[in-house]
Amino acid sequence: MLKEKLGVLLQYKTLTRDDARDILLGIAEERYNKAQVVAFLSVYMMRPVTVDELLGFTDALLETCHRIDLSEFDAMDLVGTGGDCKNTFNISTVSTFIVAGAGVRVSKHGNYGVSSGCGSSNVLEALGYKFTNDESTLRRQMEQAGICFLHAPLFSPAMKAVGPIRRELGVKTFFNILGPLVNPSFPKCQMSGVFSLEVGRLYQYLFQRRGIRYCVLHSLDGYDEVSLTGGVKVVRNQGEELLFPEDMKLRTVRPEEIAGGSTVEGAKDIFVDLLEGRGTPAQVDVVMANSALALQCARPELSWDDALAAARESLEGKKALGVLKKLLSI
Repeated sequence: MLKEKLGVLLQYKTLTRDDARDILLGIAEERYNKAQVVAFLSVYMMRPVTVDELLGFTDALLETCHRIDLSEFDAMDLVGTGGDCKNTFNISTVSTFIVAGAGVRVSKHGNYGVSSGCGSSNVLEALGYKFTNDESTLRRQMEQAGICFLHAPLFSPAMKAVGPIRRELGVKTFFNILGPLVNPSFPKCQMSGVFSLEVGRLYQYLFQRRGIRYCVLHSLDGYDEVSLTGGVKVVRNQGEELLFPEDMKLRTVRPEEIAGGSTVEGAKDIFVDLLEGRGTPAQVDVVMANSALALQCARPELSWDDALAAARESLEGKKALGVLKKLLSI
């Protein structure tokens, strides 16, 4: 199947939704050799994924995933595609704990860093968090800490099968795009950062089809989150807008002020420093921006001032730190 479809793709043709689904199912079942999988991934490094292909890929991943029912918690997910090559600290991961500290439950889907030095899974593992797909444990975490972490390889056979190949390649593949779309708890609210406006349009289309509350972010200078280094395109249910730091009542920062994702130890230190109140002004403002937008996504009735104040109270009042400590204790 894959060998035949590679011939189709190399003729600059695209896959149908069903073909895309079947190939991803084959990858999940490890039916193909490594060279074939690498060739397949390479196609999408040279051209964008079509809507039908993306739908087929997500069909396969959701069909084979280990589902978990957390619907009673009305949790949200905050996740980025990665692949922006910006080497920032783990902004969305810190923001996740700030949001949970502000009272919005979070079922975060994440993985090890592939195209970056350190993903959300790397940071949490370094802090001593034990990954699990046991529903009773995850529900207990959600009830007591207001957050749980869903490590992608434990829930998706395809993510697990392709993980070593992705790490060897060390560059973004279409699996970067898939990750935020296949949270196995199927949250009804999601904020996702994307590495390009083109991917943002795909996300908007899929989230509208799912009928969820969503917020899709892309900073115009390439970041897959609000970077405060310039303008950010924000697309959500209520419409879309271009925001600048001054619109969010925050300072403009320089790229080097939010760097820090090259090593796991360095990323962990920044993560802990922020939650313990030792973050730099630039780091704090960036997580404030992302956290406040996430709170507005979960609670659309919040004004910007109220969302920003709630995020600041969660961080400065050590509520986010309390969430982390509780999560690690369960």
